[in-house]
Amino acid sequence: MGFFDRNRKQLEERGIDPARLPPGQYFTERFPVLHVGDVPDWRDLATWSLRIGGLVEQEVTLTWDELLALPAVELTFDIHCVTKWSKLDTTWTGVPVTQLLALARPLPAATHLVSHADFGYAANTPLADATVENALVAYRYGGEPLAPEHGYPARLVIPHLYFWKSTKWLRGLELLDEDRPGFWEQNGYHLYGDPWREQRFWGD
Repeated sequence: MGFFDRNRKQLEERGIDPARLPPGQYFTERFPVLHVGDVPDWRDLATWSLRIGGLVEQEVTLTWDELLALPAVELTFDIHCVTKWSKLDTTWTGVPVTQLLALARPLPAATHLVSHADFGYAANTPLADATVENALVAYRYGGEPLAPEHGYPARLVIPHLYFWKSTKWLRGLELLDEDRPGFWEQNGYHLYGDPWREQRFWGD
């Protein structure tokens, strides 16, 4: 029996449906750290902001305190990394993307969202996927502030896509009328990134 089969059997023995794992994934209780470049140092959030712009009626920039003042939700869901690990029943607290975009009022022409992070990192997502019910700008994980290596102070979370689409160290949400590849998409990763179709790389 290979590693992936053993891993799924372990889930079954714990009373967890292994069908929750997309193809080619294994479950882990750890939270592996994967990113490019340095981890931003946000000990002082006085200068942090989140810009919502592009194809909107009114560009909006939120301070940290303004983000925290918005109604928040706590949601639990599974997450899946393109490097083949999945973590089940993760709990996040934050503001729904739909609520944030409503502040800026997207124009009808908007079809895609580019999430921008510190150090120039970006990821692209169809707007329909970024505005599902459980898509969040999250600032707490497991009841605690995000760890710096997991995106502190805030990250995008879109759980039904591979987790590189859930941009860490989020600083901007930009609405476009076209699909514009982000960092990993320009470097070989799939434009969409559906775990259930194993859309990991170009051509998948």
